[in-house]
Amino acid sequence: MASINLIEAFQDFKEAENIDRPTMMKVVEDVFKTLLRKKYGSDENFDVIVNAEKGDLEIVRRRMIVDDGAVEDPLAEIAYSDAVKIEPDFEVGEELYEEVDIMDFGRRAILAAKQTLASRISDLKKNVLVKKYGDRVGEIISAEVYQVWKKEILLLDEEGNELILPKSEQIPSDYFKKGENVRAVVKKVELKNNSPVIILSRTHPSFLAKLLEIEVPEIFDGLIVIRKIVREPGERAKVAVESFDDRIDPVGACVGMKGSRIHGIVRELKNENIDVINWTANTQLLIQRSLTPAKISYMDIDQEKHHADVYLKPDQVSLAIGRKGVNIKLACELTGLNIDVYRDNEGEEEEFDVNLDEFSDEIETWIIDELKRVGCDTARSVLQLTADELERRTDLERVTIDDVRRVLQEEMDKE
Repeated sequence: MASINLIEAFQDFKEAENIDRPTMMKVVEDVFKTLLRKKYGSDENFDVIVNAEKGDLEIVRRRMIVDDGAVEDPLAEIAYSDAVKIEPDFEVGEELYEEVDIMDFGRRAILAAKQTLASRISDLKKNVLVKKYGDRVGEIISAEVYQVWKKEILLLDEEGNELILPKSEQIPSDYFKKGENVRAVVKKVELKNNSPVIILSRTHPSFLAKLLEIEVPEIFDGLIVIRKIVREPGERAKVAVESFDDRIDPVGACVGMKGSRIHGIVRELKNENIDVINWTANTQLLIQRSLTPAKISYMDIDQEKHHADVYLKPDQVSLAIGRKGVNIKLACELTGLNIDVYRDNEGEEEEFDVNLDEFSDEIETWIIDELKRVGCDTARSVLQLTADELERRTDLERVTIDDVRRVLQEEMDKE
Protein backbone atom coordinates (compact mmCIF):
# COMPACT_ATOMS: atom_id res chain seq x y z
CA MET A 1 0.00 0.00 0.00
CA ALA A 2 1.32 3.41 -0.94
CA SER A 3 0.96 5.89 1.87
CA ILE A 4 1.83 9.43 2.80
CA ASN A 5 3.37 10.06 6.19
CA LEU A 6 1.07 12.32 8.19
CA ILE A 7 2.41 11.63 11.66
CA GLU A 8 3.38 15.28 12.24
CA ALA A 9 -0.07 16.45 11.24
CA PHE A 10 -1.75 13.91 13.52
CA GLN A 11 0.59 14.88 16.34
CA ASP A 12 -0.79 18.42 16.05
CA PHE A 13 -4.25 16.96 16.50
CA LYS A 14 -3.20 15.06 19.60
CA GLU A 15 -1.74 18.23 21.15
CA ALA A 16 -5.07 19.98 20.70
CA GLU A 17 -6.92 17.65 23.05
CA ASN A 18 -10.30 19.27 22.48
CA ILE A 19 -10.33 18.28 18.79
CA ASP A 20 -12.24 15.01 18.71
CA ARG A 21 -11.39 12.04 16.47
CA PRO A 22 -14.45 12.37 14.15
CA THR A 23 -13.51 15.98 13.45
CA MET A 24 -9.93 14.93 12.73
CA MET A 25 -11.06 12.22 10.29
CA LYS A 26 -13.41 14.61 8.54
CA VAL A 27 -10.68 17.22 8.00
CA VAL A 28 -8.23 14.68 6.56
CA GLU A 29 -10.95 13.23 4.35
CA ASP A 30 -11.92 16.68 3.05
CA VAL A 31 -8.33 17.58 2.19
CA PHE A 32 -7.72 14.43 0.16
CA LYS A 33 -11.11 14.44 -1.50
CA THR A 34 -10.16 17.88 -2.80
CA LEU A 35 -7.07 16.24 -4.34
CA LEU A 36 -9.25 13.56 -5.95
CA ARG A 37 -11.62 16.13 -7.44
CA LYS A 38 -8.69 17.98 -8.97
CA LYS A 39 -7.27 14.79 -10.53
CA TYR A 40 -10.42 12.84 -11.49
CA GLY A 41 -13.10 15.55 -11.56
CA SER A 42 -15.16 13.78 -8.86
CA ASP A 43 -14.67 12.03 -5.52
CA GLU A 44 -17.93 10.07 -5.45
CA ASN A 45 -16.36 6.65 -6.04
CA PHE A 46 -13.43 7.03 -3.67
CA ASP A 47 -13.09 6.16 0.03
CA VAL A 48 -10.43 7.87 2.15
CA ILE A 49 -9.40 5.57 5.03
CA VAL A 50 -7.39 7.23 7.79
CA ASN A 51 -5.23 5.41 10.33
CA ALA A 52 -4.59 8.03 13.01
CA GLU A 53 -2.46 5.74 15.17
CA LYS A 54 0.07 4.91 12.46
CA GLY A 55 -0.15 8.32 10.86
CA ASP A 56 -1.00 7.14 7.35
CA LEU A 57 -3.98 6.91 5.03
CA GLU A 58 -5.29 4.79 2.20
CA ILE A 59 -7.45 5.78 -0.75
CA VAL A 60 -9.70 3.08 -2.27
CA ARG A 61 -11.42 3.42 -5.62
CA ARG A 62 -14.76 1.66 -6.23
CA ARG A 63 -15.91 0.72 -9.74
CA MET A 64 -18.59 -1.60 -11.14
CA ILE A 65 -17.41 -4.30 -13.63
CA VAL A 66 -19.36 -4.11 -16.91
CA ASP A 67 -19.13 -5.86 -20.30
CA ASP A 68 -16.42 -4.68 -22.66
CA GLY A 69 -17.65 -1.72 -24.66
CA ALA A 70 -20.42 -0.95 -22.15
CA VAL A 71 -18.44 1.55 -20.05
CA GLU A 72 -20.44 4.80 -19.90
CA ASP A 73 -18.83 6.41 -16.84
CA PRO A 74 -15.08 5.63 -16.52
CA LEU A 75 -15.06 6.92 -12.96
CA ALA A 76 -17.78 4.53 -11.79
CA GLU A 77 -17.32 1.61 -14.20
CA ILE A 78 -14.52 -0.62 -15.55
CA ALA A 79 -14.50 -2.98 -18.53
CA TYR A 80 -14.38 -6.72 -17.78
CA SER A 81 -11.14 -7.20 -19.75
CA ASP A 82 -9.42 -4.52 -17.65
CA ALA A 83 -10.79 -5.92 -14.38
CA VAL A 84 -9.43 -9.45 -14.92
CA LYS A 85 -5.96 -7.99 -15.43
CA ILE A 86 -6.14 -6.87 -11.80
CA GLU A 87 -7.77 -10.06 -10.51
CA PRO A 88 -8.62 -13.02 -12.80
CA ASP A 89 -11.59 -14.19 -10.67
CA PHE A 90 -13.66 -11.04 -11.24
CA GLU A 91 -16.99 -11.31 -13.03
CA VAL A 92 -19.35 -8.81 -14.66
CA GLY A 93 -21.68 -7.18 -12.09
CA GLU A 94 -19.18 -7.30 -9.22
CA GLU A 95 -17.69 -4.21 -7.60
CA LEU A 96 -13.96 -3.71 -7.94
CA TYR A 97 -12.04 -2.17 -5.05
CA GLU A 98 -8.61 -0.84 -5.99
CA GLU A 99 -6.03 1.03 -3.91
CA VAL A 100 -4.90 4.34 -5.38
CA ASP A 101 -1.19 5.03 -5.29
CA ILE A 102 -1.02 8.42 -3.64
CA MET A 103 2.24 9.14 -5.43
CA ASP A 104 0.20 9.26 -8.66
CA PHE A 105 -1.05 12.67 -7.55
CA GLY A 106 2.45 14.06 -7.94
CA ARG A 107 4.92 15.42 -5.39
CA ARG A 108 3.64 18.99 -5.60
CA ALA A 109 0.03 17.97 -5.00
CA ILE A 110 1.04 15.85 -1.99
CA LEU A 111 3.05 18.69 -0.43
CA ALA A 112 0.14 21.06 -1.05
CA ALA A 113 -2.18 18.59 0.68
CA LYS A 114 0.08 18.39 3.74
CA GLN A 115 0.24 22.19 3.94
CA THR A 116 -3.52 22.47 3.61
CA LEU A 117 -3.96 19.85 6.33
CA ALA A 118 -1.58 21.68 8.68
CA SER A 119 -3.46 24.94 8.00
CA ARG A 120 -6.84 23.33 8.69
CA ILE A 121 -5.52 21.86 11.95
CA SER A 122 -4.21 25.26 12.97
CA ASP A 123 -7.60 26.87 12.27
CA LEU A 124 -9.34 24.16 14.27
CA LYS A 125 -7.04 24.73 17.25
CA LYS A 126 -7.74 28.46 17.06
CA ASN A 127 -11.49 27.87 16.96
CA VAL A 128 -11.28 25.50 19.92
CA LEU A 129 -9.32 28.10 21.89
CA VAL A 130 -11.74 30.91 20.99
CA LYS A 131 -14.73 28.80 22.03
CA LYS A 132 -13.08 27.57 25.23
CA TYR A 133 -12.23 31.04 26.52
CA GLY A 134 -15.18 32.75 24.88
CA ASP A 135 -17.38 30.62 27.14
CA ARG A 136 -15.24 31.52 30.16
CA VAL A 137 -15.35 35.33 29.87
CA GLY A 138 -15.97 36.68 33.37
CA GLU A 139 -14.49 33.61 35.09
CA ILE A 140 -11.38 33.55 37.27
CA ILE A 141 -8.50 31.41 36.05
CA SER A 142 -5.02 30.71 37.39
CA ALA A 143 -2.06 30.77 35.01
CA GLU A 144 1.73 30.73 35.24
CA VAL A 145 3.86 33.74 34.34
CA TYR A 146 6.00 32.80 31.35
CA GLN A 147 7.39 36.14 30.19
CA VAL A 148 7.32 39.63 31.70
CA TRP A 149 7.40 42.60 29.34
CA LYS A 150 7.09 46.31 29.91
CA LYS A 151 3.52 46.66 28.62
CA GLU A 152 2.15 43.18 29.30
CA ILE A 153 2.74 39.77 30.84
CA LEU A 154 2.55 36.48 28.95
CA LEU A 155 1.03 33.61 30.92
CA LEU A 156 0.45 29.94 30.13
CA ASP A 157 -2.57 27.93 31.25
CA GLU A 158 -2.45 24.24 32.22
CA GLU A 159 -2.66 23.25 28.54
CA GLY A 160 0.12 25.60 27.44
CA ASN A 161 -2.20 28.14 25.81
CA GLU A 162 -0.87 31.71 25.81
CA LEU A 163 -2.77 34.36 27.77
CA ILE A 164 -2.07 38.10 27.98
CA LEU A 165 -2.31 40.32 31.07
CA PRO A 166 -1.78 43.92 29.85
CA LYS A 167 -0.24 46.53 32.16
CA SER A 168 -3.51 48.48 31.98
CA GLU A 169 -5.33 45.46 33.44
CA GLN A 170 -2.89 45.05 36.35
CA ILE A 171 -3.28 46.59 39.80
CA PRO A 172 -0.69 49.42 40.04
CA SER A 173 1.25 47.62 42.80
CA ASP A 174 1.22 44.24 41.03
CA TYR A 175 4.66 42.71 40.59
CA PHE A 176 5.08 39.27 39.07
CA LYS A 177 8.07 37.03 38.42
CA LYS A 178 8.51 34.21 35.93
CA GLY A 179 7.06 30.93 37.20
CA GLU A 180 4.65 32.66 39.58
CA ASN A 181 0.96 31.70 39.53
CA VAL A 182 -1.42 34.59 38.89
CA ARG A 183 -5.18 34.77 39.33
CA ALA A 184 -7.17 36.97 36.96
CA VAL A 185 -10.51 37.13 35.24
CA VAL A 186 -10.97 36.41 31.53
CA LYS A 187 -11.94 39.83 30.16
CA LYS A 188 -12.29 39.16 26.42
CA VAL A 189 -11.09 37.11 23.46
CA GLU A 190 -9.79 39.06 20.46
CA LEU A 191 -8.62 38.03 17.01
CA LYS A 192 -5.35 39.65 15.90
CA ASN A 193 -3.94 38.65 12.51
CA ASN A 194 -6.45 35.78 12.53
CA SER A 195 -5.00 34.46 15.79
CA PRO A 196 -6.94 34.37 19.08
CA VAL A 197 -5.63 36.60 21.89
CA ILE A 198 -7.03 35.95 25.37
CA ILE A 199 -6.98 39.11 27.49
CA LEU A 200 -7.01 38.77 31.29
CA SER A 201 -7.75 41.45 33.86
CA ARG A 202 -7.17 42.06 37.57
CA THR A 203 -8.73 45.53 37.56
CA HIS A 204 -12.17 44.73 36.11
CA PRO A 205 -15.08 44.79 38.61
CA SER A 206 -15.93 41.20 37.63
CA PHE A 207 -12.61 40.06 39.18
CA LEU A 208 -13.72 41.35 42.58
CA ALA A 209 -17.22 39.93 42.00
CA LYS A 210 -15.81 36.44 41.35
CA LEU A 211 -13.46 36.66 44.35
CA LEU A 212 -16.48 37.48 46.54
CA GLU A 213 -18.40 34.58 45.00
CA ILE A 214 -15.55 32.23 45.95
CA GLU A 215 -15.24 33.54 49.52
CA VAL A 216 -18.94 34.09 50.30
CA PRO A 217 -21.11 30.94 49.91
CA GLU A 218 -24.30 33.00 50.18
CA ILE A 219 -23.37 34.84 46.97
CA PHE A 220 -22.55 31.58 45.19
CA ASP A 221 -25.90 30.12 46.34
CA GLY A 222 -27.80 33.21 45.16
CA LEU A 223 -29.01 34.25 48.62
CA ILE A 224 -27.03 37.48 48.31
CA VAL A 225 -26.74 39.35 45.02
CA ILE A 226 -24.10 41.92 44.07
CA ARG A 227 -25.97 44.92 42.68
CA LYS A 228 -22.98 47.01 41.61
CA ILE A 229 -19.22 47.17 41.98
CA VAL A 230 -17.05 50.24 41.34
CA ARG A 231 -13.27 50.20 41.71
CA GLU A 232 -10.20 52.34 41.70
CA PRO A 233 -7.76 49.40 41.43
CA GLY A 234 -5.30 49.21 44.31
CA GLU A 235 -6.96 52.15 46.11
CA ARG A 236 -10.61 51.55 47.00
CA ALA A 237 -13.65 49.59 45.88
CA LYS A 238 -17.33 49.90 46.77
CA VAL A 239 -19.61 46.87 46.59
CA ALA A 240 -23.39 47.24 46.87
CA VAL A 241 -25.06 43.99 47.96
CA GLU A 242 -28.63 42.91 48.64
CA SER A 243 -30.04 39.87 50.43
CA PHE A 244 -33.08 37.88 49.33
CA ASP A 245 -33.36 36.37 52.80
CA ASP A 246 -34.35 38.73 55.63
CA ARG A 247 -32.44 36.55 58.09
CA ILE A 248 -29.13 37.19 56.31
CA ASP A 249 -27.17 40.40 56.79
CA PRO A 250 -25.52 40.83 53.35
CA VAL A 251 -22.76 43.15 54.58
CA GLY A 252 -21.91 40.95 57.57
CA ALA A 253 -21.91 37.82 55.39
CA CYS A 254 -19.51 39.40 52.89
CA VAL A 255 -17.13 40.74 55.52
CA GLY A 256 -17.19 37.62 57.70
CA MET A 257 -16.37 37.15 61.34
CA LYS A 258 -13.67 39.71 62.23
CA GLY A 259 -13.20 40.34 58.50
CA SER A 260 -12.20 36.74 57.82
CA ARG A 261 -13.85 36.59 54.39
CA ILE A 262 -12.85 40.00 53.11
CA HIS A 263 -9.20 39.85 54.29
CA GLY A 264 -8.17 37.27 51.69
CA ILE A 265 -9.71 39.38 48.91
CA VAL A 266 -7.99 42.54 50.20
CA ARG A 267 -4.62 40.74 50.10
CA GLU A 268 -5.28 39.47 46.57
CA LEU A 269 -6.08 43.05 45.50
CA LYS A 270 -2.88 44.43 47.05
CA ASN A 271 -4.54 45.97 50.13
CA GLU A 272 -7.34 47.67 48.20
CA ASN A 273 -9.88 49.12 50.68
CA ILE A 274 -13.26 47.47 50.12
CA ASP A 275 -16.46 49.15 51.34
CA VAL A 276 -19.39 46.73 51.38
CA ILE A 277 -22.74 48.53 51.64
CA ASN A 278 -26.40 47.56 51.62
CA TRP A 279 -28.07 48.33 48.31
CA THR A 280 -31.24 50.41 48.48
CA ALA A 281 -33.63 52.04 46.01
CA ASN A 282 -33.75 55.08 48.31
CA THR A 283 -31.40 57.55 46.58
CA GLN A 284 -30.74 59.62 49.68
CA LEU A 285 -29.84 56.56 51.75
CA LEU A 286 -27.70 55.15 48.93
CA ILE A 287 -25.69 58.41 48.72
CA GLN A 288 -25.21 58.36 52.48
CA ARG A 289 -23.95 54.78 52.40
CA SER A 290 -21.79 55.31 49.31
CA LEU A 291 -19.86 58.16 50.98
CA THR A 292 -18.78 55.87 53.82
CA PRO A 293 -16.89 56.50 56.11
CA ALA A 294 -18.04 60.16 56.08
CA LYS A 295 -21.22 61.19 57.96
CA ILE A 296 -23.58 63.52 56.06
CA SER A 297 -25.45 66.39 57.74
CA TYR A 298 -28.02 66.89 54.98
CA MET A 299 -28.31 66.92 51.17
CA ASP A 300 -30.23 68.38 48.24
CA ILE A 301 -30.96 66.01 45.34
CA ASP A 302 -31.99 66.99 41.82
CA GLN A 303 -33.08 63.74 40.17
CA GLU A 304 -33.72 65.35 36.77
CA LYS A 305 -30.17 66.69 36.55
CA HIS A 306 -28.72 63.59 38.26
CA HIS A 307 -27.03 65.86 40.76
CA ALA A 308 -26.73 66.01 44.55
CA ASP A 309 -25.31 68.67 46.88
CA VAL A 310 -24.06 67.05 50.09
CA TYR A 311 -23.31 69.04 53.24
CA LEU A 312 -21.00 67.72 55.94
CA LYS A 313 -19.27 68.92 59.08
CA PRO A 314 -15.81 70.35 58.29
CA ASP A 315 -14.04 67.34 59.79
CA GLN A 316 -16.06 64.99 57.55
CA VAL A 317 -15.34 66.67 54.22
CA SER A 318 -11.93 65.12 53.76
CA LEU A 319 -13.34 61.67 54.60
CA ALA A 320 -16.10 62.07 51.99
CA ILE A 321 -13.63 63.13 49.30
CA GLY A 322 -10.97 60.58 50.19
CA ARG A 323 -7.36 60.29 49.12
CA LYS A 324 -6.90 61.86 45.68
CA GLY A 325 -10.68 62.26 45.45
CA VAL A 326 -11.20 58.49 45.10
CA ASN A 327 -14.04 58.11 47.64
CA ILE A 328 -16.33 60.71 46.09
CA LYS A 329 -15.47 59.55 42.57
CA LEU A 330 -16.57 55.99 43.40
CA ALA A 331 -19.69 57.28 45.18
CA CYS A 332 -20.66 59.14 41.99
CA GLU A 333 -20.16 55.97 39.91
CA LEU A 334 -22.11 53.82 42.37
CA THR A 335 -25.13 56.15 42.64
CA GLY A 336 -25.05 57.43 39.04
CA LEU A 337 -25.21 61.02 40.35
CA ASN A 338 -22.82 63.96 40.22
CA ILE A 339 -22.13 64.68 43.89
CA ASP A 340 -20.74 68.00 45.13
CA VAL A 341 -19.50 68.23 48.71
CA TYR A 342 -19.89 71.37 50.88
CA ARG A 343 -19.03 72.20 54.47
CA ASP A 344 -21.97 72.63 56.81
CA ASN A 345 -21.17 75.63 59.07
CA GLU A 346 -24.69 75.91 60.49
CA GLY A 347 -24.70 76.52 64.23
CA GLU A 348 -21.08 77.67 64.23
CA GLU A 349 -19.87 81.20 64.66
CA GLU A 350 -19.18 82.59 61.20
CA GLU A 351 -15.45 82.97 60.67
CA PHE A 352 -13.81 85.23 58.15
CA ASP A 353 -12.84 83.30 55.03
CA VAL A 354 -11.79 84.02 51.45
CA ASN A 355 -12.65 82.02 48.35
CA LEU A 356 -9.57 80.59 46.65
CA ASP A 357 -10.59 82.18 43.34
CA GLU A 358 -9.81 85.55 44.94
CA PHE A 359 -6.13 84.53 44.94
CA SER A 360 -5.92 83.87 41.19
CA ASP A 361 -3.48 86.76 40.75
CA GLU A 362 -1.02 85.20 43.22
CA ILE A 363 -1.74 81.46 42.84
CA GLU A 364 -1.86 79.70 39.47
CA THR A 365 -5.29 78.47 38.34
CA TRP A 366 -4.24 74.82 38.03
CA ILE A 367 -3.06 74.83 41.66
CA ILE A 368 -6.41 76.28 42.80
CA ASP A 369 -8.24 73.61 40.77
CA GLU A 370 -6.15 70.86 42.39
CA LEU A 371 -6.98 72.18 45.87
CA LYS A 372 -10.68 72.38 44.98
CA ARG A 373 -10.53 68.77 43.78
CA VAL A 374 -9.81 67.64 47.33
CA GLY A 375 -12.54 69.84 48.85
CA CYS A 376 -10.49 72.95 49.67
CA ASP A 377 -12.27 75.90 48.07
CA THR A 378 -11.45 78.60 50.63
CA ALA A 379 -8.32 79.89 52.33
CA ARG A 380 -9.36 78.62 55.75
CA SER A 381 -10.14 75.10 54.43
CA VAL A 382 -6.57 74.90 53.08
CA LEU A 383 -4.96 76.21 56.25
CA GLN A 384 -6.97 73.79 58.41
CA LEU A 385 -5.01 70.95 56.80
CA THR A 386 -1.32 70.40 57.52
CA ALA A 387 1.25 70.62 54.76
CA ASP A 388 1.80 66.86 55.11
CA GLU A 389 -1.91 66.20 54.69
CA LEU A 390 -2.11 68.41 51.60
CA GLU A 391 0.93 66.71 50.07
CA ARG A 392 -0.62 63.30 50.66
CA ARG A 393 -4.01 64.16 49.17
CA THR A 394 -2.99 66.31 46.22
CA ASP A 395 -0.53 65.98 43.37
CA LEU A 396 1.21 69.19 44.44
CA GLU A 397 4.87 69.36 45.43
CA ARG A 398 5.84 70.36 48.97
CA VAL A 399 7.46 73.63 47.90
CA THR A 400 4.26 74.64 46.05
CA ILE A 401 2.13 73.79 49.08
CA ASP A 402 4.36 75.83 51.38
CA ASP A 403 4.12 78.85 49.03
CA VAL A 404 0.34 78.58 48.83
CA ARG A 405 -0.05 78.30 52.61
CA ARG A 406 2.23 81.32 53.08
CA VAL A 407 0.15 83.47 50.69
CA LEU A 408 -3.12 82.43 52.32
CA GLN A 409 -1.81 82.86 55.88
CA GLU A 410 -0.58 86.38 55.11
CA GLU A 411 -4.04 87.32 53.84
CA MET A 412 -5.80 85.85 56.87
CA ASP A 413 -3.36 87.59 59.25
CA LYS A 414 -4.21 90.96 57.68
CA GLU A 415 -7.82 90.43 58.57
